[in-house]
Amino acid sequence: MPMRIQKFPLFLSIIVVLLCWFNYQINDYPAMADDPISTLIYDMTPPHEGLPHGVSTKNYEWASAPVVDTEFDTQDFKAMTAWGQLYEDSKGNSATNSRVQIKNIKAYMLSKRDGKWHLLQSSKKIEGAAYREDFAGDISKPADIRYEKDGSVSVKAGQGYNFHFWPATGRVPINRQDIVAIFTTVQARLVIDNSQQVDDRFKARYLLGMGGDYWLSLNAKWDNWTTNGGIGVGKLKYVTNEWQTFNMITLSPAKIRQNPPPIVMD
Repeated sequence: MPMRIQKFPLFLSIIVVLLCWFNYQINDYPAMADDPISTLIYDMTPPHEGLPHGVSTKNYEWASAPVVDTEFDTQDFKAMTAWGQLYEDSKGNSATNSRVQIKNIKAYMLSKRDGKWHLLQSSKKIEGAAYREDFAGDISKPADIRYEKDGSVSVKAGQGYNFHFWPATGRVPINRQDIVAIFTTVQARLVIDNSQQVDDRFKARYLLGMGGDYWLSLNAKWDNWTTNGGIGVGKLKYVTNEWQTFNMITLSPAKIRQNPPPIVMD
């Protein structure tokens, strides 16, 4: 009750505040702009910042929280790719003059052989398509893509479709026996669609997250998950006006701190 709080001795009040702060720091892994490792841990800590439009949380585990897939660990995959996904928020997105600019998609692997992180993919430019929000039937259509002056792209999503993207450089070969962990990352921000119209980015409700897939080969076609398997899905975070990183990693928080990946991007 308020009266009891007011009668608390000052030193006890300070201790309670410090304990609450410490518990929040440990359990919630707040994303900090000046602490990229905490940001990375936050990006794999449930739940998502918002729910993706058109995806059932009952049918898709990744729709509500980050996941690391282990179902495909024993299969003999010989290729992989990083990927990302952009959604409107489940509660809607009223911005009509806003786009999401995306650049610098990368993938790294932690090697058993030498204990170091190795760059697998790096591309400022991305490719992708507008897929049905629940990916049913692998149905897709050309996305609303605009190519920016710096070599990146900006896109929109909505009307029952997300934007699913990957490096323009394509898949890369891997040795599954040498992989301890996979880390994928990208940068994104909100930009104005038409500079002659009102800036409505403050109304934009876009969620973006990173992931990755293993593939049987560099050229295998998708065939109902018989030719590829998931690596993991990172936290879906709201895109803002400022550049921020969006990440997926298959290590636990403790292992991330023991084996920090190169997450500072150009």
